[in-house]
Amino acid sequence: MKKNHYAVIMAGGVGSRFWPVSTTEFPKQFHDMLGTGQTLLQKTFERLTKFIPNENILVLTNERYRDLVKEQLPSIKTPQVVTEPAMRNTAPCILYAAMKIYKMDPEAVMIVAPSDHWIEAEDLFARDVNHCFERCEQSEAICTMGVIPTFPNTGYGYIEFDQINGKDQDHDLKRVLQFKEKPVYKIAKRYLEQGNFLWNAGIFMWSVLTILEAFKKFQPSQYELFKAGQDFYNTDREAEFIQEHYAKAENISIDYAILERAEEIYVQPASFDWNDLGTWGSLYDRLEKDRQDNALVNARFLGINSGSNMVRTGEGKLVVVEDLSDYIIVDKEEVLLIMPKSKEQEIKNVLAQVRDMHGDQYI
Repeated sequence: MKKNHYAVIMAGGVGSRFWPVSTTEFPKQFHDMLGTGQTLLQKTFERLTKFIPNENILVLTNERYRDLVKEQLPSIKTPQVVTEPAMRNTAPCILYAAMKIYKMDPEAVMIVAPSDHWIEAEDLFARDVNHCFERCEQSEAICTMGVIPTFPNTGYGYIEFDQINGKDQDHDLKRVLQFKEKPVYKIAKRYLEQGNFLWNAGIFMWSVLTILEAFKKFQPSQYELFKAGQDFYNTDREAEFIQEHYAKAENISIDYAILERAEEIYVQPASFDWNDLGTWGSLYDRLEKDRQDNALVNARFLGINSGSNMVRTGEGKLVVVEDLSDYIIVDKEEVLLIMPKSKEQEIKNVLAQVRDMHGDQYI
């Protein structure tokens, strides 16, 4: 475990596709979605502490979730919770965190990881990240993690890599040719047949100096905006500076801002099993099933001629269902959601209708 290794956990999202469990007041990363006794944020933090010093892990989140983070991660100190006063997508908050880390250690290498992923074989995850760290310490490389696709998923972005000249003998890193948006099924199928496409896991590694230079080159206005606070970072004056300047940052993702423009960028094919837990269907895929292939979280279940359902309730609630298959059934206090798994991507639209008809109290 090296002292110059840092991690940034992205924990500011709302996770609207996991409604009604995930809400703006209490998003999915703060829930025990898998029924393991740990929230997704706690699992992510624990996974990183196996190869990153505890004190070198920052949690990026919205101001409204500061207390939730501190409550769920009592071992971290207050300065490790980095809050954004306005939602400006991933590029500004990553730049902000990189500025803070650079001031702590100019020789740092860092991983940026979402707080809501499911990862098995965590030792292989650590090995893959450390492979990338080694390359990032040796060169100005930007590394990302790619997952070998098992079916033509249309819900993930893809990474195309160079099959001929892209392999690095020491690290199995492959040079990235381009990033692809979420494709339609026909195109996703072609990606799998072609053989040089990976799912984009949204996990990034680089040296802090490399990412700052990339922002300086490709996002000069953003860079100058945050550089103006370099004397204030990690001091009592940081919060005042961020409160005044953060909202001026451009609303742009790290993918558009940096990754799609960078030249020396590599992808590490993941050795571990991965899921981004972005939808109820993805959660269903990762849970154990009963004899009728129903996935249950907290619920006691009696299914009569009912299979392949995703069921989540309060602890120990009895759910009786007859002649219903392939549905999402979620019972949470004042909201009961019942809808086909095939329509899980429409939950965001349902949320908009709930807001229009009943106000914000349920979302």
